[in-house]
Amino acid sequence: MALFDLPDFDNHEQIVFCTDKASGLKAIIAIHSTKLGAAVGGCRMWDYASDEDAIVDVLRLSKGMTYKNALAGLSMGGGKSVIIGDAKTLKSEALFKAFGEALNNLNGRYLSAEDVNITTGDIAIANSVTPFVTGTEGKSGNPAPFTALGTFLGIKASVKHKLNRDDLTGLKVAVQGLGSVGFQLCEYLHNAGAELVITDINQVALDTAATQFNAKVVGLDEIYDQDVDIYAPCALGATINDDTLSRLKATIIAGCANNQLAEPRHDQALVDQGILYAPDYVINAGGIINVSFESDYDAEKSTKKVEEIYNTLLDIYNKADSQNRPTGIIADEMAREIIKNGGK
Repeated sequence: MALFDLPDFDNHEQIVFCTDKASGLKAIIAIHSTKLGAAVGGCRMWDYASDEDAIVDVLRLSKGMTYKNALAGLSMGGGKSVIIGDAKTLKSEALFKAFGEALNNLNGRYLSAEDVNITTGDIAIANSVTPFVTGTEGKSGNPAPFTALGTFLGIKASVKHKLNRDDLTGLKVAVQGLGSVGFQLCEYLHNAGAELVITDINQVALDTAATQFNAKVVGLDEIYDQDVDIYAPCALGATINDDTLSRLKATIIAGCANNQLAEPRHDQALVDQGILYAPDYVINAGGIINVSFESDYDAEKSTKKVEEIYNTLLDIYNKADSQNRPTGIIADEMAREIIKNGGK
């Protein structure tokens, strides 16, 4: 594998491979850009099929964080980290202390936080040996509620643009993934009058959501075939691909998962199918927005900042329509312009 030849390598500033034999830590930290400030982005723990899969994931995620932070109007660069391994068996205090020491070696160029399979408790352990973490309890805390809120508002913006509706009553939404964000998103959607179709690998979460939100449960692969208005991917990435595109009946794709498009060309494919796509790093920015208030936390100010996602998406949609171009490409160009101008 030639790292510099990987399609997802985007002139990243720094990639660090971290190991600690005693704790079993195998981690990769990718700093995509620090042009707008120190790189900030969560750490996810996943049992990747190969080291190359882990590298590709961290490369894509870190670039997404650069664009996410830029379009959210934050003075932060983009970075991400992944810990390779099964979170159910490998997690330990020693592991996260070793991860914290790895962060110390970067001396503040990258600040980590929680992401998939990482909790604020795990981050607190790392925080015992390093100051270079954020989203900590007692300050901004768990970002999931704010990610859910931003995604819900992004869905409303998408419905406003595509369907010219201000309400969600009676609209059918297929939610793929009921983690901490996906489950809270279901609550928002249910309270707004939407009808839910759900899937997840966690049967307990499915049973709870089915009862609380009167949701229809379907199999993992069946979610793509549902006759719905909105498909909300809230699990892992690349669920919009050559295999699933032809099966989707939704006219809107808006969810909180990262890297939803398997390939950049799928952005245009969605346009060709008449599907409105909410660029993932725009709609799911609520969590990092909340984290940006860490040093002087104010939940009210954070919420108001998250609410800006609604208008940011409408701006992207209007520009995409006027130029007859994919929303993802428009968002990328807007982010790059912000970075070029130093955040202005």
